[in-house]
Amino acid sequence: MPARCRAEAVTPCKSFDLAAYLEKSASAVNRALDAFLPKATVKPVTIHRAMRYSLFAGGKRMRPALCLAAAEACGGRRAEAMPLACAVECIHTYSLIHDDLPAMDNDDLRRGKPTNHKVFGEGIAVLAGDALLTQAFEIAAQCRGWPCYSHRDIVLELARASGSLQLVGGQVADLEAEGKSISKSQLRYIHERKTSALLCCSVRLGGMSANCTPRQLVALTDFGYHVGLAFQVIDDILDVTQTSQQLGKTAGKDTAVQKATYPAIVGLDRSRRIAAELTQLAFEALAPFRGRAQALEAIAQYVLRRDR
Repeated sequence: MPARCRAEAVTPCKSFDLAAYLEKSASAVNRALDAFLPKATVKPVTIHRAMRYSLFAGGKRMRPALCLAAAEACGGRRAEAMPLACAVECIHTYSLIHDDLPAMDNDDLRRGKPTNHKVFGEGIAVLAGDALLTQAFEIAAQCRGWPCYSHRDIVLELARASGSLQLVGGQVADLEAEGKSISKSQLRYIHERKTSALLCCSVRLGGMSANCTPRQLVALTDFGYHVGLAFQVIDDILDVTQTSQQLGKTAGKDTAVQKATYPAIVGLDRSRRIAAELTQLAFEALAPFRGRAQALEAIAQYVLRRDR
């Protein structure tokens, strides 16, 4: 992995309006997702309603925004990256539906609304997640491919990030660690796969859609890895410092089920320092873009300072 963080302060992106950027990105992604997915009136109606219920339940569309921002940093166009941004969001949403199931995290609230299985039942929730995962590959297949990155490369990228070695593997390790004492390195293993893998995949796909250079792809990978870890460390912190109303999901759940988290292992103060160090490494990874990655910089800063 990249070199250790130098003890430098994160440089704020004062001139970049991230709120406006995320709003614009989310609106564009929502329109694209609405066009890609079967309408709620298409038979079988129940599954399409369930898919759309969770996919359009809100959220900042952070992973699609990272994909689009990475494409722009490499000189690409949003239209080229959009199918990949939507594919990543479908995978993310499927993972949330399954994570919330009684057999997994057993949560009743997501983004301030009842979770999918609370509305549609456990069976339909499982199938809605399955359908969204499959839908992701159908959407990704609609990209045109690029000189340096073929459809094969895109499919492999998505499959590896969401399979048993990464996203699914991270969830397995997370479940198996509940109620147990694990090391910081074991916790990082979980976070690398459960959260960082898909965030990293998002920026890599954005770069690929812009036919990025090998050096740019390495930089984006470095950035995505560290932002992904920082995101999960902050998530761990927020679970013990915020209310359910603030988070839009059940607060304190990690502690209640004795889930392995950074605050539980190293404490809140150390967790905050780790998040800052990871964010700084993410900033440093963007050096090859020479100021052309303002959106990525602003998102990294937001991840560190977010409160939900």
